[in-house]
Amino acid sequence: MTDDIKKKIDVVFVVSGKWHDIDFARLEILKLLAEDERVRTRVFEDYSNLHAIENADFLITYTCDVCPTLEQQKVLRNYVESGKRWFALHGTNSILNFEPDGKVDSPRIAPIMMETLGSQFIAHPPIEPYKVEVSQPDHPLVEGFEEFETTDELYLMDLHGDLDVYLEANYGGKAEGFVEDDWPQKSWPVFYSKKVEKGEVLYLTLGHARGHYDMHDLPEPMEYYPVVERCAWDFPQFYTLLRRGIDWAKELSLKN
Repeated sequence: MTDDIKKKIDVVFVVSGKWHDIDFARLEILKLLAEDERVRTRVFEDYSNLHAIENADFLITYTCDVCPTLEQQKVLRNYVESGKRWFALHGTNSILNFEPDGKVDSPRIAPIMMETLGSQFIAHPPIEPYKVEVSQPDHPLVEGFEEFETTDELYLMDLHGDLDVYLEANYGGKAEGFVEDDWPQKSWPVFYSKKVEKGEVLYLTLGHARGHYDMHDLPEPMEYYPVVERCAWDFPQFYTLLRRGIDWAKELSLKN
């Protein structure tokens, strides 16, 4: 039996937030993590268990509007800088406020976290189908992929640092309902990595999910949202990307 087969992999999974079907995303990602019996996962709703994060072999997150404190941001930054990997999904880079006029603002109040992640969500156009293009077809994370169409939130973002982009989507126009609603035509990263000193972040913006009971936390709460939205979760390509991202995160921990 090789050391790689025997080695336990300790994972911290932060999963929580607003306006998303967190129960669905939590279960789906845990099932993927459980495909490797070496992976032992601790699940948290925020970043407050700093001891668990600092001692994890890798970090995976699926959140929306979960803002770490300044101390927590510094720990997250140090965690990656020290040589660890962070696989960040969908709304991890979002911080949202509703303005009096009902529009959504994205305040820049967690700069250390967003610079570590390489991006901050600011807005998205209406959820509808769009094309995802492959930027580096020979890269192992997207090898075998061709241009595909998905339905999801197309993230329009502030970008920070040098990003190694694997998938991207072209968009320019309005993002109705957001404070910053006018966007230039350009290619926006959908799947990218960013080196941070000795470590690295891998970010996948796809993965919106909403169920019937996920829109109560609004200025005018909706007790029952009529449509179940699964977006990229309905596409096999998305699960392939998730599995490859998890394998990417495990890869470094098995070398240490």
